[in-house]
Amino acid sequence: MEKKTRFLSPTLKASVPWNAGKMVGAKRALKEKHVWAIRFWLGSEQRIRDKALFDLALDSKLRGCDLVSLRIGDIVTSGQVRHRAMVVQQKTRRPVQFEITETTRESVRAWLEHRGGGLNEYVFPSRLSAKAHLSTRQYARLLDQWV
Repeated sequence: MEKKTRFLSPTLKASVPWNAGKMVGAKRALKEKHVWAIRFWLGSEQRIRDKALFDLALDSKLRGCDLVSLRIGDIVTSGQVRHRAMVVQQKTRRPVQFEITETTRESVRAWLEHRGGGLNEYVFPSRLSAKAHLSTRQYARLLDQWV
């Protein structure tokens, strides 16, 4: 039996995978000194919304899609930011309760005073539509910028 050999055209290039040489998978957790450095930077830059978003993300440990879709009524009662909040996760449809620390309550309170809005509105609204929330893609861009 004769073996058939394939001849590749010299003009064809070998395809390179998109993740060649890149770190893929879960990223390493932030260390405490990095967290405080980001908080300090956001505070010194007067980025009220971003600081509230960062602090709330740390306290809640929610996925990005759940974090950006928080409504003011989820974290505020009678004009005060709650000590504990409960949210139903989009992916698992299970309720998750989380504690909101004093630092986060202060930054969220400052953001909500600056932003205003009713209890049914999103905590972090989109800049394109008043009825939509910040997109998860925009949240990811912000996170990359902070880190």
